[in-house]
Amino acid sequence: MKLIDVTNSHADLVREQLANTDAQFVKVYSLGQTTVIFAGAATHEDVIILNKNRRVKQSEIDFVLTKLLHLTVDDVEVMPGHNFVELSHLK
Repeated sequence: MKLIDVTNSHADLVREQLANTDAQFVKVYSLGQTTVIFAGAATHEDVIILNKNRRVKQSEIDFVLTKLLHLTVDDVEVMPGHNFVELSHLK
């Protein structure tokens, strides 16, 4: 698996997130057919893993946590939804 930074292709999403949340930065990554949105604020970091065609796999969650947050699933709050997972970590 490989995360590819595609933030520049999602300028509208980044602009909206920065304007309407407490995020200090927003990065967007591609993980094949899966999109990863990583936002960081002063007190927390949030990651949304989204796949429009299927449920997000546990291996994708583990990979993203390791690469972006350097944490395990036990260290974050996991909020699953339909075809997406939100991960939140308090600093």
